[in-house]
Amino acid sequence: MAAMMASITSELLFFLPFILLALLTFYTTTVAKCHGVQYYCWRGTKRKWPNLPPGAVGWPFVGETFGYLRAHPATSVGRFMQQHIARYGKIYRSSLFGERTVVSADAGLNRYILQNEGRLFECSYPPSIGGILGKWSMLVLVGDPHREMRAISLNFLSSVRLRSVLLPEVERHTLLVLRAWPPSPSPSSSFSAQHEAKKFTFNLMAKNIMSMDPGEEETERLRREYITFMKGVVSAPLNLPGTPYWKALKSRVSILGVIERKMEERIVRLSKEDASVEQDDLLGWALKQSNLSKEQILDLLLSLLFAGHETSSMALALAIFFLEGCPKAVQELREEHLGIARRQRLRGECKLSWEDYKEMVFTQCVINETLRLGNVVRFLHRKVIRDVHYNGYDIPRGWKILPVLAAVHLDSALYEDPNRFNPWRWKSNASSSAGVVQSSNFMPYGGGTRLCAGSELAKLEIAVFLHHLVLSFRWELAEPDQAFVFPFVDFPKGLPIRVHRIAQDDESEVFRR
Repeated sequence: MAAMMASITSELLFFLPFILLALLTFYTTTVAKCHGVQYYCWRGTKRKWPNLPPGAVGWPFVGETFGYLRAHPATSVGRFMQQHIARYGKIYRSSLFGERTVVSADAGLNRYILQNEGRLFECSYPPSIGGILGKWSMLVLVGDPHREMRAISLNFLSSVRLRSVLLPEVERHTLLVLRAWPPSPSPSSSFSAQHEAKKFTFNLMAKNIMSMDPGEEETERLRREYITFMKGVVSAPLNLPGTPYWKALKSRVSILGVIERKMEERIVRLSKEDASVEQDDLLGWALKQSNLSKEQILDLLLSLLFAGHETSSMALALAIFFLEGCPKAVQELREEHLGIARRQRLRGECKLSWEDYKEMVFTQCVINETLRLGNVVRFLHRKVIRDVHYNGYDIPRGWKILPVLAAVHLDSALYEDPNRFNPWRWKSNASSSAGVVQSSNFMPYGGGTRLCAGSELAKLEIAVFLHHLVLSFRWELAEPDQAFVFPFVDFPKGLPIRVHRIAQDDESEVFRR
């Protein structure tokens, strides 16, 4: 009973800000009605909507926000979406987050939204996100400021840098994590795979953003602050003393303090030393290659630390989880990576090359299936900036529209047996990277002009980590766990696992590196 009351209290605290926002909105706008006559301004004339999408607005003030955000397994769209799609179809209207909203589980409309970014739709996240990530965060910026920030990120994460700089760094940080794992399982040797994935991606991003080395006291302090920060990002945006959001804002100040101190030190060194000996990280890149202000650089680095760490770590944890339940996929992965290791050995090399990475065809199938089934990015926040007519429906300017990527990825009309982990669905008969099936319905990192700038780095991280994981370990769940969504994907128990280190033999001496 106590646990149930704690869960109910947690949910109420999460939704309280949305209730307050909806109350304020009620006094400043007309609440949408599900039934009866209502008039809107359509192309400059006052007239009845010819064909709004079907739907309901739910409870007064709060709409259907409670149901939409209710916790559910990550490998499903949840009861709310299932019921609404069954009743209204894949495009329906609702009242969410205090605003009139169109929800899209339709693959065609989702593509249309992302392809018309800046023309018909624009990014529109709740104000609390900008409050915690910063007004110059790429997640909340629109128009030219977003394009400028994204260009800097894309240049830093270019294919040349992925090959020459980031691939060796990803492998080095992978080995730092895996070499610390226990050699054999015991009742006391289980550990959180999700924590290890977060440690791996955080240390990698801290190194490549600000040249902070893993294990150092300053890096560990920053990581602890970041954990508090992240708890606030995924909590109720209630800025009262003691709440996770309030603590996260305090941690934001501390994190920005570290970044600002690093920036000032870097500026001093740049003025005294040859730039060629300066660290090749994002901080140096932004200082030398852009005209951004200090505030812009601070928010850029913080937002990339958030984006580069959180989604990649959860995708990696999900891959470990799904593979644990699919021994056949683990075996095929191991065979693929043993072949890569043998060819490495014949070349007299001990580190992965870009050519090795491009040979990881089945690995890319596993990554695609993990992203499709796990859906780290569930939906996107967009606002309609011009009246839209789509597939017979009228969508008014000023409404919110939520393209739900997870609903498309789990659509049985598009994917056979969509709730089953099946990486072979992505495999074609080709024997190169072109052998991974492409699909316009698959958008794990969004699309259009706001396609995630770090998507290729994220896939590289997962591939390299899986390469060393399957060559070095077998693993099993120490206790049952499952990924849930509330409001973001998370493992309630941290994905506890036990590992068995694979014995070295003549054919796998690659493990000695």
